[in-house]
Amino acid sequence: MSQTPLIRLAGVWKTYDTGEVQVDALRGLDLTIGSGDYVAIMGPSGSGKSTLMHILGCLDTPTRGSYLLDGEEVASLSAGRLAKLRNQCIGFVFQTFNLLPRASVLRNVELPLLYGGVGRDERRARAQEILDMVGLSDRARHLPGQLSGGQRQRAAIARALVTRPRMLLADEPTGNLDQTTGAEVMEVFDALNGIGQTVILVTHDAGVAAHARRIVRIVDGRVSEDQARAA
Repeated sequence: MSQTPLIRLAGVWKTYDTGEVQVDALRGLDLTIGSGDYVAIMGPSGSGKSTLMHILGCLDTPTRGSYLLDGEEVASLSAGRLAKLRNQCIGFVFQTFNLLPRASVLRNVELPLLYGGVGRDERRARAQEILDMVGLSDRARHLPGQLSGGQRQRAAIARALVTRPRMLLADEPTGNLDQTTGAEVMEVFDALNGIGQTVILVTHDAGVAAHARRIVRIVDGRVSEDQARAA
């Protein structure tokens, strides 16, 4: 673990103004996550876990409170710096894969590097390296529609990893997969954390959460439980 936490949220509130009423999705939430941690964030519908994921991923900012990401106060950053931070520091994995259907798997994985201004040869080499890591080197030229659900999610994980992010943020990563395929995808996350990758899962599935080394439960916009699992 680094001396400075990768993530530190202190007294974070998120209030949505609907015009007629204000809704507090997060209510003074405190949370610290270290580099190399493996955390599952759980909570019932309406608990605030999706809002928390958006804030952790710099897709939204707190109404009040502090969010330090790798020592930087997110609320003080310009839009350009936030975009750069999302591209370089955070890898996103979504339930619906979000792959471009007309682009090859290799091209899909390369895209974050293209947006980051990385040259063609380096993009291609890094994308191929990550595809090898997730067991998809033989599917690099395929289109997403030619892959199974598990292979598409592994391609999405590869795309998230290609920028070498500080953390991997996954929203219900097995939600569209059957139990066996979901277990195979979770093995990928386990292996990545085993080599030091910070992994944060947002899930309602206790079986998925059981892979993490720490479970954080959110109720009514606050942390109700923060429990480290036995090794």
